[in-house]
Amino acid sequence: MLEFTEIKAKDNRLIKLITLLQKSSKARNDNRLFVLEGLRICKDAALCGVGFDTIVVSKTAQSKLKPEIEKLALLAEKCVEVPDDLFKKISDTVSPQGIMVLAKMPEQERAIDKRGRYIALENMQDPSNIGAVARTAEALGISGMIISGESCDVFSPKALRASMGTLLRIPLYFCSDITSFLKENSLRGFAFVPQDNADLKAGEFRFSDGDVAIIGNEANGLNEKSIEGAFKTVTIGMRGKAESLNAASAAAIAIWELGR
Repeated sequence: MLEFTEIKAKDNRLIKLITLLQKSSKARNDNRLFVLEGLRICKDAALCGVGFDTIVVSKTAQSKLKPEIEKLALLAEKCVEVPDDLFKKISDTVSPQGIMVLAKMPEQERAIDKRGRYIALENMQDPSNIGAVARTAEALGISGMIISGESCDVFSPKALRASMGTLLRIPLYFCSDITSFLKENSLRGFAFVPQDNADLKAGEFRFSDGDVAIIGNEANGLNEKSIEGAFKTVTIGMRGKAESLNAASAAAIAIWELGR
């Protein structure tokens, strides 16, 4: 029988740490920990080999989800039980299941496969968009995601929920500058832009191995350096009156084209 330490005080050091990890990218990076909440994503993380530092469960979940919790607890270094009301305070969801894990941040993928096909996100700020892009990329067999340093944190609770665990499975490559990263790894960048005078139109050419589709910030698109440094610029033809697409929608089209 696994031993669960009982914590009741909201000013407990662990409780304070969880609150910080839920809210702060800096806290996650400094501690190399992030929060996974809910049975499904915790089980997915276990299957992906994500390291568990601490498992935290509510008193009700301990009785309702006992078999599942015991399996996950075997993977954790520490096991903690808290009252239901305290769990709700540290939860990032409206109706928590009563189970969360403090997971160890995985190491970045060391080497990128130069024969792969990738989606690159420059300064994407909405975690829901990053999560949605990850789901599409995994579903359509893209080799991985390249993410610039100014993008939002992929290990934020909102991004992880939106990705349905995909961000724990798909290879991630982080860089400060996408143009330099592609050059260093001998990859061809295709900058997706809304301009009619782009070099290419999506759907009218085929990507090759070693190609990368680059999607920009939701409000401002790609910066000039990324556009100028790209092998080609690409536009998505618009038939209606809309002037542009949501970043996640544009990424979905780019990913579809990458996989054709």
